[in-house]
Amino acid sequence: MAGERSGDLHGGNLIYALKSKSANIRCRGFGGDYMRDAGMDLVVHYRELAFMGFAEVLANLSTIAKKIKQCKQDILTYKPDVVVLIDYAGFNLRIAKFAKQNGIKVFWYISPKVWAWNQNRAIKLKANIDRMFVILPFEKEFFKKFNWTVDYVGNPVLDAVKMHQADQEFLIRNRILSDKPLVALLPGSRKQELNMIIPLMAEVAKQNPSYQFAVATVDNLSTEFYGDLRSLPNISFISGATYDLLHHAQAAIVTSGTATLETALFNVPQVVVYRTSSMSYLIAKNLIRVPYISLVNLIAGREVVKEMIQQRANSKDVSAELNLILNDNQYREGMLTGYKEIRNILDTGSASENTAELMLHYLQASN
Repeated sequence: MAGERSGDLHGGNLIYALKSKSANIRCRGFGGDYMRDAGMDLVVHYRELAFMGFAEVLANLSTIAKKIKQCKQDILTYKPDVVVLIDYAGFNLRIAKFAKQNGIKVFWYISPKVWAWNQNRAIKLKANIDRMFVILPFEKEFFKKFNWTVDYVGNPVLDAVKMHQADQEFLIRNRILSDKPLVALLPGSRKQELNMIIPLMAEVAKQNPSYQFAVATVDNLSTEFYGDLRSLPNISFISGATYDLLHHAQAAIVTSGTATLETALFNVPQVVVYRTSSMSYLIAKNLIRVPYISLVNLIAGREVVKEMIQQRANSKDVSAELNLILNDNQYREGMLTGYKEIRNILDTGSASENTAELMLHYLQASN
């Protein structure tokens, strides 16, 4: 069960790893194209579940409730040996409790960010999960506070970056000039994210005509969601090739999320931006228990990249930071040094292979 693009990507790689170790593995569930292509029987695509922010989730509770009911029924019908849940806490916590009540083993890959807010949710996770596989080094220590031993398996984002084969014809194919700095725009994969971030990115592009910008779009969203960007002369649109874009970019403006870590692992200096509805922001501000929102800074334990949130996510401040990382070599090198530290922390072999091996071991040990 995965409810967004990054979970689908890592779920797909996990399925490949599982199948490479046990040929008779069969998978069915909720996810996306990556998991389907890896051999999973796809019941519901995550595009039907991609809601973000407290207010947005509240507005779509009836849709989420229907999908939870459908997922529960499908589990009872399919009778799996184990339910594997990937991130997507609000939905998957309910599925974990249901599976546990029905005597079905539960594995969770990529822990919910319970360390960020409402940390006592760790107690509920522990009660309903047989094994937890975490991808951030500090999570293992965090769960120890709850007398819970979890498995740190490495980070699947680093796996995906390492596996990427760069398209050397990318710039030519996409008619991107090589005489101007290329700035990658990664606005996110959810409609709500785009509605908040695209106007900002359009303003930054207008204010910096000497740079060329390329937007990483996602297949499941219409081009209309990219608004004002569509009419600007220094904008290109890149569909389904985010890693190739990052491979060639000199800088990036990135919506907070997994993409911040992907950008860092491609050694692209970045500005992290985040906007949400006023209600969601006020709620989050009072709940968040960590000093940063980007994975880059959280893993490093210090500020490696600038985080521009809500009012600070404006075209003037973002443009100033963008010009700094493109034109100040000392500042740029400082960020790249931080990236190197992060890579060294995360590099513990293949997360997908490590997780698949442990999952099969735990399943065999329980039989």
